[in-house]
Amino acid sequence: MDFRFTDDQLAMRDVVRDFCNEEIAPKAAWRDETHSFEDDLIAKLGSLGLFGTYVPEAYGGSGQDYITYVMTVEELSRACGATGILVSAHHSLCVDPILHFGTEEQKHKYLPKLSSGEWIGCFSLTEPGSGSDAGAARCTAKETGEGWVINGTKNFVTNGREAHVIVLFAVTDPTSKHRMSAFIVEKDTPGCTLGKLETKLGIKASSTAELIFENCVVPHDALLGERGRGLNVALATLDGGRIGVAAQAVGISQAALDFAVDYANTRVQFNQPIGRFQAIQWKLADMATNLAAARTLMYRAAWLKQNKQPYGPEAAMAKLFASEMSNRVTDAAIQVYGGYGYCADYPAERLMRDARITELYEGTSEIQRLVIARKLTQEPAWAAR
Repeated sequence: MDFRFTDDQLAMRDVVRDFCNEEIAPKAAWRDETHSFEDDLIAKLGSLGLFGTYVPEAYGGSGQDYITYVMTVEELSRACGATGILVSAHHSLCVDPILHFGTEEQKHKYLPKLSSGEWIGCFSLTEPGSGSDAGAARCTAKETGEGWVINGTKNFVTNGREAHVIVLFAVTDPTSKHRMSAFIVEKDTPGCTLGKLETKLGIKASSTAELIFENCVVPHDALLGERGRGLNVALATLDGGRIGVAAQAVGISQAALDFAVDYANTRVQFNQPIGRFQAIQWKLADMATNLAAARTLMYRAAWLKQNKQPYGPEAAMAKLFASEMSNRVTDAAIQVYGGYGYCADYPAERLMRDARITELYEGTSEIQRLVIARKLTQEPAWAAR
């Protein structure tokens, strides 16, 4: 088993890390306070090719591999959880389904602009009445001579404010077992409007939006994949999204550990740094161990995806463990800081707030356990791999 990264992967990681240290991390608290990204952030990310990391060069992407993408999301999230999910949701939930299910015409139309950051992408599946039960969606798309007429409301759309391109799921055949289809919708299409922006506990700069569709007409060729196979597109997309969330959780946790270690080495009590006390040392050791385990699960799932092997349950494992780990690690970081950890002047409380969402989106922890358990019960031999 080879755990080494290639020279190209490490070189790109170093470029992104330097960029994060100089441009992303210093304004993380500002983004949290203002609930916004700075005006030039997307352009800067785009100039590094971070919106099309693993998109082939033929479609305008950087042509790198999936491991490099995961490294990038981890580094961005270490610097700022909201920036990490901006890039992760764009890739995993919009670029990826177009890359894997789109026609050549769709790929050439959308991927170059998405890869450059000229356009930002989002994924619109959840509705007010359908969350974990995605198949209960009620947003409809009716085929007419003009195209598809979409009506309904979607919520909890990450990147909904910034997005130009929406991967949308709507009911096309209400009485069929295959009732849902996927579509590519440009947000400036008449009948598509931005609704409520959620005020959240964490990742506050990242927009979480409501999208409203009222007789929104898109062309016939907006269909993504086969008619009636939308749920398959959604579930396959979410598998990849879970690896991105695992990377976000790992990045947030690395930041929490880094800050906790630094504070433990500089905070003096009883005439010595608190890092010399066993109670603090054990806490830091547990944080580091949990983080290493999560990172290993994350890269295992990413390696499987990169090598075109089945990876759904492994992605669920990585997301489940990394998200729950991140909540434990950020909570422990606050404990290392003591009372200061509860104050907004220090980063620990922001990191804990940002970590909490990782247990919720791309499928709750309960859904991840369901995915893993189904695999175990249906294919018991899988557990012995």
